[in-house]
Amino acid sequence: MASLQGTVYVIDDDDSVRKAFERLLRSANIKVETFSGVDEFLDEKRHGDNACVIVDLRMPGATGFDLQRELTSQGIRMPVIVISASDDAQTREQARRLGATAFFRKPIDDQALLDAVWWAISGTKPENEQYSKGYGE
Repeated sequence: MASLQGTVYVIDDDDSVRKAFERLLRSANIKVETFSGVDEFLDEKRHGDNACVIVDLRMPGATGFDLQRELTSQGIRMPVIVISASDDAQTREQARRLGATAFFRKPIDDQALLDAVWWAISGTKPENEQYSKGYGE
């Protein structure tokens, strides 16, 4: 995959998950920054041009849903890819209602995540439709 001109912000309270995503994204020549929580991410100004967020739903303190609400309230239109160990219809629907670009249940298929990131950053729909399966489509 070609190098993307953009950044992926990974927000997860689990250090091993952050490191795994960082390695995966860097292996695909994608710039990545990691954060251990939503508040840490929000404390620094982030640019939404050709960028997206991968956020875990359930973390101590602010949640992935809280991040989605905050971005919306600030008028920040940055694609959000939601990840969670919880996968039920209500959780998926709430993520979708709050504007999530994609929803993945852990563990995540690496290629499906990369395809979703490519789509989120470039606005180009990936050939591999697997990224949307988290929504039950």
